[in-house]
Amino acid sequence: MNIEDLQTFVAVADTGGVSAAARRLGVSKSIVSRRLSRIEAELGVQLLARTTRGAALTEAGIIFRDHAARASAEIDAARETILPAGELRGRLRVAMPLTFGPTHFASVLAEMARQHPQLYIHTSYSDRFVDLIAEGFDCAIRSAYLSDSNLVAKRVGPIHGKLVASPDYIKAHGSPETLDELVIHQALMQGTEAWQFMDGSKIVTVQPQGKFKADSATALAAAAAAGLGIAWLPDCITHEYVVSGALVPIMTRYPVPPGAAYVVRPPGQRPTRKVRMLTEMLIEYFKRNPDLWGLDP
Repeated sequence: MNIEDLQTFVAVADTGGVSAAARRLGVSKSIVSRRLSRIEAELGVQLLARTTRGAALTEAGIIFRDHAARASAEIDAARETILPAGELRGRLRVAMPLTFGPTHFASVLAEMARQHPQLYIHTSYSDRFVDLIAEGFDCAIRSAYLSDSNLVAKRVGPIHGKLVASPDYIKAHGSPETLDELVIHQALMQGTEAWQFMDGSKIVTVQPQGKFKADSATALAAAAAAGLGIAWLPDCITHEYVVSGALVPIMTRYPVPPGAAYVVRPPGQRPTRKVRMLTEMLIEYFKRNPDLWGLDP
């Protein structure tokens, strides 16, 4: 039985459709359909029930999927084992946050591509929540990880943040000194999110109010520098503004709880060498650039 047929069936089963599987595998929908037809003909059973909304596993498909996934994983592991030490090839699909992915993590992917010329790296930059399985990504970089998610997460580094405002805003409106004072100021937000702060060992939640909203932390930093209000942002976004004096840290008595960046991947098999290598390179990147992330050098 053709291993590519097995991998294609697993991709369709996991993503729920031919189109999504084709994107995941980097092939056309017609190739996916031919592979599915071939494997069903060889087995003599129907594995998938095609619908207008995608494909659903039949009873036989449910049973066969786990066996096919294990066989595919073993073949992938065997292929990695016989590659020259350290060599990577094939395709790696990565979802990156738009907020700081292009400015901070793109260089890591570029270096990975330089070191491994047989590797095809496809990156999608977006701040929306990406469904790794349905959209066919090998992994994603996220600045927050949901504990109830079924994804497998590996922490690669800390992300610290702070409240900032421009000198012009502070001159015109003053600088809040307490959490109660903060709510009467103009907050620059992504939506209706709550802000959290450390008050000693206690985490306190504040509901800020503001007229300017954007779904990009980069845009919020620019708005803060223009004097439109106070922003709660990661240090990697505000670092250059703070160094230049365009933004000033405020309310430092109430630090923002530290966050972290994670590499997340679909559950099931062990991580591929490609994902492991990217994870290691990101960990090293955080260590080399402590000032960008609010760490002590």
